[in-house]
Amino acid sequence: MTRTRRGRLRRALLAALVAASVAVPVSGAASPAQVPAPAPTVSGLPTAATPAAFAERYAASRRDMGAARRMAAAHGDRKRADALRVMADPARQFLSFDGREGGRTVEVVGDLARAERIAVVVPGAGVLVDNYWRLLGGARALHKELGDRSAVVAWLGYETPSTVSLAAVTSGRAVGAARELRSFLGELARLKPTARTSLVCHSYGSVVCAHAASAPELADVVLYGSPGTGYDNAAAMKARATVWTGRGADDWIADVPHLRVPLLVTAIGFGTDPVSVEFGAKRFPAGDGGHNDYLKPGSVPLKSIARIVSGEDPGDPPESTSGGRHA
Repeated sequence: MTRTRRGRLRRALLAALVAASVAVPVSGAASPAQVPAPAPTVSGLPTAATPAAFAERYAASRRDMGAARRMAAAHGDRKRADALRVMADPARQFLSFDGREGGRTVEVVGDLARAERIAVVVPGAGVLVDNYWRLLGGARALHKELGDRSAVVAWLGYETPSTVSLAAVTSGRAVGAARELRSFLGELARLKPTARTSLVCHSYGSVVCAHAASAPELADVVLYGSPGTGYDNAAAMKARATVWTGRGADDWIADVPHLRVPLLVTAIGFGTDPVSVEFGAKRFPAGDGGHNDYLKPGSVPLKSIARIVSGEDPGDPPESTSGGRHA
């Protein structure tokens, strides 16, 4: 990259930071994190991987949701209360629920007690209890593609940053989330020691997963729609698992400058482009879709990711989808 080009990208990234710093106080006035909720009564995973133990945990999480729904309604937040009413459907399977700070949830799609293949899906910025359907839809589509003897865990186990915010362009929030994710993966491995477990990580969630990739329990780490990881290359993640990356040809994330700019006690940006040769990960076919299309039913990336989670080769991506957007 030429010095002139690098300078333009650096200025663009800093301009985005300025915009984010302005947007944060404006959006903060109506933050969903301000909706009160009680502390959860259960946390962690059950002590046994039996249908009865999971059923007991799912029931306890529903009770926690009910308490949070009543508090949200008393606070006058009908949107949050309605979202919690839908989530507390007896057919749903939540390992944990914490309604504080925008909401943290861990939901299972499929039969975790009997699963031989497990995908833990980690979302990116802007996913909260109020718009949780964005995460759930992809988890359900992936489970349908994987079929029997599989389970998909929708892991909203951290306070995601606002889409336009300083937190969304730095690794601080991701580092804290990665500690929680590694702890969850360790507990999951204790419960399901023979299951093949993969991380499936979108956008800012790929930064979270990159910092958790050294967990020894993992078979694969799948990063898609990623702005970068905060690491210079895949080897620096110290993952025992195979690291995969993919980006749709019409994903706007390709236009994000792949730089890390030091700023006071942090750094802005996430460095090396994950789909570049320099990053050194294996690439999978990601199709022609946009930033939110990776787990869309019937899509090329969904089928690729399902094959990876199943331990199969997804095939080589065509040269025409090497990571850039359509001209």
